[in-house]
Amino acid sequence: MSLARYTLRRLLLGVAQVIAVATLVFVLTEALPGDAAVVLAGDIPDEERIAQLRHALELDRPAAERWAGWLAGLARGDLGVSLVSGRPVAGVLADGLPPTLVLAGLTLLLLVPISVAAGVAAAVRQGRALDRVLTTVTVGLYSIPEFALGVVLVTVFAVRLGWFPPTAVGAPANLLQQPAVLVLPIAVLLARPVCSISRLVRAGMIDALGSGYVVHARRLGLPRGRVLLTHALPNALAPGAQQLARTTDWLLGGVIVVESVFVIPGLGTLLNDSVAARDIPVIQALCVVFATTTVVVNLLADLAAYRLAPGALT
Repeated sequence: MSLARYTLRRLLLGVAQVIAVATLVFVLTEALPGDAAVVLAGDIPDEERIAQLRHALELDRPAAERWAGWLAGLARGDLGVSLVSGRPVAGVLADGLPPTLVLAGLTLLLLVPISVAAGVAAAVRQGRALDRVLTTVTVGLYSIPEFALGVVLVTVFAVRLGWFPPTAVGAPANLLQQPAVLVLPIAVLLARPVCSISRLVRAGMIDALGSGYVVHARRLGLPRGRVLLTHALPNALAPGAQQLARTTDWLLGGVIVVESVFVIPGLGTLLNDSVAARDIPVIQALCVVFATTTVVVNLLADLAAYRLAPGALT
């Protein structure tokens, strides 16, 4: 199968997956207990006020009509209007996007070189002290939940040692202006994916180093560094590239936890607040954004795996 045909097939499948997720999200938000109009009406709701809100929010229309209208709006790029603030949902998401992008972007930027370096180092020293140390550390870190690791890091490095701020409260809107705020959250986000990807790279590198083409390259007298980087590493990275996609999916959920622990005003915090306030359009839009991101990232990872190891594409 050609790469272009495979890409088109995956794109069509991705569109169908996003529509299915959007429909499921709509159904689940409809099933949430309570009434958004009652929440917006205040602590002492008036029946007439509630009826007016339901009409203004179009909650008195049949669910099927609202679902069809919402999907049509998504196709036009219209994410709706927040029930709480009355602002376009796109603007609400745009306000919470920068902190999340900074966290996720810096995590991914550091994740790849750290994971590859650790995996290669462990593979070329298989069975030696460095390999055993890295394996022990990665297994230990991977078993710690994000929220627990966050609490431990805050207790040790923020409260006792005072090296870093414990939360982002009082930090500037642009978190890059105060990098110390990002150190502990990024460390939490890096811990588990570094462990999983480095172990995959290690296993792939060990297999590649024992393969016939690498053995033949060594017999030809090629430099060791060239054999590792040019012949062995590309094939070792193929499973790591696909794991990176799954890690990005996990990262979306991890950011929600980390933003809650470190009080960072990103999309994770926005999702928590929207669920508490029953701001259904914002909840739905966030879920669609997360689903679309998942589909796109997995497509890019599959294409990267094909470029690294063409035999991986079936």
